[in-house]
Amino acid sequence: MEHLTVTAAQQCVLESIELPGTESVRLEQSLGRVLAEDVRANRDQPPYDVSAMDGFALRSADVASAPAVLAIIEDIRAGDMPSKTVQAGQCARIMTGAPVPQGADAVIRVEDTQAVSDTQVQINVTVKANNDVRPRGEGMQNGEVVLASGTEITPGAVGMLAMVKRANVQVYRQPTVAILSTGDELEGLNDPFDANKIPDANSYALMAQVQALGIQPELLGIARDDPDHLKAMLQRGLQYDVLLVSGGTSVGVHDYVRPTLKALGVQMKFWRVEMKPGHPMAFGVAPLTSVFGLPGNPVSSMVCFEEFVLPALRRMSGCTRVHRRTITARLTHDVKHKHSRTEFVRVMLSREEGGYAATSTGAQGSGILASMSRAEGLMVVPAQSKGMAAGDQVTVQLLDGAEYQNEAGGDF
Repeated sequence: MEHLTVTAAQQCVLESIELPGTESVRLEQSLGRVLAEDVRANRDQPPYDVSAMDGFALRSADVASAPAVLAIIEDIRAGDMPSKTVQAGQCARIMTGAPVPQGADAVIRVEDTQAVSDTQVQINVTVKANNDVRPRGEGMQNGEVVLASGTEITPGAVGMLAMVKRANVQVYRQPTVAILSTGDELEGLNDPFDANKIPDANSYALMAQVQALGIQPELLGIARDDPDHLKAMLQRGLQYDVLLVSGGTSVGVHDYVRPTLKALGVQMKFWRVEMKPGHPMAFGVAPLTSVFGLPGNPVSSMVCFEEFVLPALRRMSGCTRVHRRTITARLTHDVKHKHSRTEFVRVMLSREEGGYAATSTGAQGSGILASMSRAEGLMVVPAQSKGMAAGDQVTVQLLDGAEYQNEAGGDF
């Protein structure tokens, strides 16, 4: 099977997945989900012209030659409705958010006035019509779409949903995800300590990466290097929308994942990607499941998750922005690059005048998990690059935060 570039592999994955449907959730549980419907305003907000400040509602023509003394005819608080019409030479004391009375066309801040008596105030400045007035429907107008289908529900969107009194909202269903590690060499988290074994860090690192997207995955455990045991474990995993299989996708005589997936009806789309780390990355589809064969080395597994699984899970959740946000940073040291694969270098970031600086986390071996634990981003070294020099401007994919973008953002 052809070895794909990172960009081609990402495109293959995103073209092969489908949205898993929609469901209704309570507003209180909607944060982080994606709307599957347009949400419309059910009223004008504000429902009438309101004051944007504490002060006095008046006719702008009456203060054209300020200072001017006006008669106070009424006090209007937020929640009150005016009972009088402002005439020439008159004003109404008004609080922020209170309705502007008939006859008035502007509001003067209290700081720009001086009390004359309980019933009179001196206005010290001139204003134009609509000064410090929030017009009816400024926030939303009855019937307009205030949140479009495909919107990721942020705290601000939750507030808007409450504003239009949507106690329940239709959202895209989150995909179900199963995680399976493979190999006799692995030691489970609760297994007895064995210095000759390799701790199964991959399951938990992948679990955390999935959880960071607001999805709770199912840990299936470790499949041993026995065809029957592996088959049974993979069959369990194929009941989920997404199955992440860590390890066993190489071509050694004891790597059973590839033939077992084929026997179970999984159509493999690719087995290799021209990238470092993560070259032995695989992807296939079954009738119910998207299957990702991730490398056994922990850094490779996590990097492949960032480049392929994360965009897929976000697309399956209804998101339109599926890739990590990228920034441009100044490289603080030389980076060698001798092969023809796109390389993802784990880097730390620091702010400097004019932007960011990127510095390697240290040794970049695919088994050095500490390099990932310190990383704030992945610096993209294009396949055709002959190396990077200190001072070069480089592209870095951020590894945290809630900001995503439409494009992958690198020259892959």
